[in-house]
Amino acid sequence: MTDVRHVAVIDIGKTNAKVALVDLDTSSEVASRRQPNRPRMDGPYPHHDVEALWAFILDGLAGLGREHPVDAISVTTHGATAALVDAGGDLALPALDYEFDGPDRLRGAYEAVRPPFSETGTPALPAGLNLGAQLFWLQKTFPEAFAKARVILPYPQFWAAKLTGVVASEVTSLGCHTDLWNPGARDFSSLVERMGWRELFPPPRKASDELGPLLPAIAVRTGLDPATPVLCGIHDSNASLLPHLLARKPPFAVVSTGTWVVAMAIGAASTPLDPARDTLINVNAFGDLVPSARFMGGREFELLMEGHSEQPSDDDLAAVLDGHTMLLPSAIAGSGPFPGRHAQWVGAEPHGGARHAAVSLYLALMTTTCLDLIGAEGIVVVEGPFSGNKPYLTMLEAAGQRPVVTGERESTGTSMGAALLARKARSVIASSDREDVGVGLETFRRYAAAWRSAVAAR
Repeated sequence: MTDVRHVAVIDIGKTNAKVALVDLDTSSEVASRRQPNRPRMDGPYPHHDVEALWAFILDGLAGLGREHPVDAISVTTHGATAALVDAGGDLALPALDYEFDGPDRLRGAYEAVRPPFSETGTPALPAGLNLGAQLFWLQKTFPEAFAKARVILPYPQFWAAKLTGVVASEVTSLGCHTDLWNPGARDFSSLVERMGWRELFPPPRKASDELGPLLPAIAVRTGLDPATPVLCGIHDSNASLLPHLLARKPPFAVVSTGTWVVAMAIGAASTPLDPARDTLINVNAFGDLVPSARFMGGREFELLMEGHSEQPSDDDLAAVLDGHTMLLPSAIAGSGPFPGRHAQWVGAEPHGGARHAAVSLYLALMTTTCLDLIGAEGIVVVEGPFSGNKPYLTMLEAAGQRPVVTGERESTGTSMGAALLARKARSVIASSDREDVGVGLETFRRYAAAWRSAVAAR
């Protein structure tokens, strides 16, 4: 598919869903359609609204196809999600929302069968963040419905299968804190064998593999060429990472921001990972191991800003820095580098632009902690919504003493990375210059030192 230029990307994030058209020749997102992605609370447990998403995807593809050529389709989604599909192609059980705490009710029994961190690089995470824990809970809680499943599909491959009728697994989704994959052996983990799930997983395919053309009914519904190829698909954080793997020389780190902030280190210093602090091994699109750490930064930002979006002025930022008004971790407990802690303000709780500044500095210091935990070295590339947050970027550079650049603003890293699966050429990574925030880096460094001392004192 070396002549592919325009790729329609289905990008299902935990908070928002998007169908975008990426022009690979210009490395830009030329059109997109978006909608919120909200779980359904009916049925046996909270679950992803697959029907609403499917209608949105089909409408989005049809809309893009009316306005632009579509040479290929690629899929990228959040992790910690799988679909259990029955013999008729329907869901045997709803696709569980990983924020649902049902799997914790069988945590003791699950811990008795889950593989060690040394095998999978997967830390023990709450709720359904370990996909293996989801499957275990579903099998034990709904044994008759689970027994109807004929295939288990990682979330990107579920959507690709709905488009093509072809089933597959893929390592970036299998290898992101699931307990299901042994990255060293490049094979399924002992849990999959122990639970008898191996026959339910299709053989892994490369993220860039063409699964097939569109099903005839899908081609009719969308108006796209029936020969349009659909790629296997990729986990969203690894989609953000892929362009940089193709274009940059190690060492470097990529920080993918969205509902989750995921820090991934390439060519990192040899650093023992601490599973108790939400460090883990991701598996990239080539099957290689990537030391990673993460926290729910986008969700924390939404929670802390309480619907307000007043941008900080230079005076707001200076007042926060000089007054050492700061937020200590964690706004969302249970994951991230400080999973057992609860947020606490030092100084008077700020409002307006000052609150935005203080929250941005907190998120940057949490990100810096993640980068330190995985031994990151070299340049740090920030992708996604936080790439436009100047206080965040400046604190990230000052606290970590690593150069920080941002990806091209016109397209998110996930969409670009997913689109690049259609072309095996080297990508061109455009960086954006950041405006000076009006405050010296030394002021940021003093604030960072005070934050670290306050965290250590707790």
